[in-house]
Amino acid sequence: MPPRSWSPKPAVAALAWALAAVALVATILGPEATARVMLGTATAMLLALAAYSTFVRPKLTADGDGLTVRTLTGARHLPWHQVKVKLVRTRRLGREVATLELDWRQGEDEQLFVLTPMDLGTDPEDVADVLHALRP
Repeated sequence: MPPRSWSPKPAVAALAWALAAVALVATILGPEATARVMLGTATAMLLALAAYSTFVRPKLTADGDGLTVRTLTGARHLPWHQVKVKLVRTRRLGREVATLELDWRQGEDEQLFVLTPMDLGTDPEDVADVLHALRP
C-alpha cells in the first residue's frame, strides 16, 4: 500500500509569507516607535507561521511500517505497535475542535504528538479513519 501523507495547506503558507512581507513593510514605514514594535511582533509571528508551514512538510506520513511525524527538530518514525492513535474532541469557546493524538511509547521514552486541522491540512477525523484502516 502506498504511503499517505498530510501537511499544512500550501495556501496557508503562501498567505503567511505574503502577510509577513506586508507587515515587514508596514513595520519599516511605521509612523511611531510603538506601532513599529507591535508590527514587528506581528511580523515575527507571521514569519514563524510561514516558516513552520513551509519547512515541516509533510507533517504526518503513514505506511505499512508505521507513522512518521515531522517536527522542527526532525522526523520521528513511530512503529505501529508503539503508537496509539486517538481522536480527541474538545469544546472551547462554544466550538468543538477535533485533534489527532499520537501517543508513542518505547520502554521509558514516551511522547505525545497533538495534530490540529491546520497541521494536517484536513479534518483529523478523516485522517484517523485512514490511520485505523492502514494499521495492521
